[in-house]
Amino acid sequence: MKTTLDELQAFTAVIDTGSISGAAVQLGQTASGVSRALARLEAKLSTTLLRRTTRRLELTEEGSAFLVQARRILEAVEEAEEQMSRRLQHPAGRLRINASAPFMLHVLVPLVGGFRERYPEIELELHSSDQIIDLLEHRTDLALRHGPLRDSTLRARPLGRARIRAVASPDYIARRGRPQQVEDLARHSLIGFTQPESLNHWPLRHPLGESWPIVPSLWASSGETVRQLALAGEGIACLSDFMTARDRADGALIEVLAEANVETLQPIHAVYYRNTTLAARITCFLDYLGECLAQQAWARLR
Repeated sequence: MKTTLDELQAFTAVIDTGSISGAAVQLGQTASGVSRALARLEAKLSTTLLRRTTRRLELTEEGSAFLVQARRILEAVEEAEEQMSRRLQHPAGRLRINASAPFMLHVLVPLVGGFRERYPEIELELHSSDQIIDLLEHRTDLALRHGPLRDSTLRARPLGRARIRAVASPDYIARRGRPQQVEDLARHSLIGFTQPESLNHWPLRHPLGESWPIVPSLWASSGETVRQLALAGEGIACLSDFMTARDRADGALIEVLAEANVETLQPIHAVYYRNTTLAARITCFLDYLGECLAQQAWARLR
């Protein structure tokens, strides 16, 4: 579109006030500025919109027809601006969120009720994926990721950090015994991840270092599957506190080799596109999530 909103406003203001000087006062511009805007508009439309006499300005037939459309355009823009203003005051619309299955189940799902109560006009669409997805390809507004970030095309907001520790069920400990030192893990059933391989290097201190590479007896691609196997007594697993905090509090899982644990804090971020202007619904969710995580003992921001 060649015509600008400034030119349309100048044109309609002249009609409404009856003069260029009156339009200039209404728009807070100079008379010469309004006159130039009208001249540009007529040049772009290749037609005369106003007949100028010494006493008054009169609409041409083309000017009358164009005035109707100009008013509709300006009214539509004003309505759109009002809607955006209302959305900022009362955020609305669909918010598409992606997170790993464990983070979705243990962190996000318990917070959904409170968020919907606070922002009833925002529709949540929740997707789980244990793989890193392309936000644009999957039409995702926001992704929650735990672990090191690799994609530099994204903006990231830190939300907290969670400790990683080795755990097992009381049933497993009763059957197989509690490992007393890191080397004892070689005689135990260990539950590991199919990928990434870094998750099979547990943060345990031993004579040769502070990371112990395990040889899993069981493999799983999902953290939640690993957790369920540990709860079922199938072996020892190494998982983030955001998944096991409640299990440990309830006694369903017990930390093992606590004295050898090297405090490793897994970062948690909300990510979105770097060139995205955050809609109010995204900002509201980020603020709400940050507020809730700040109250969780496992979500260490420092």
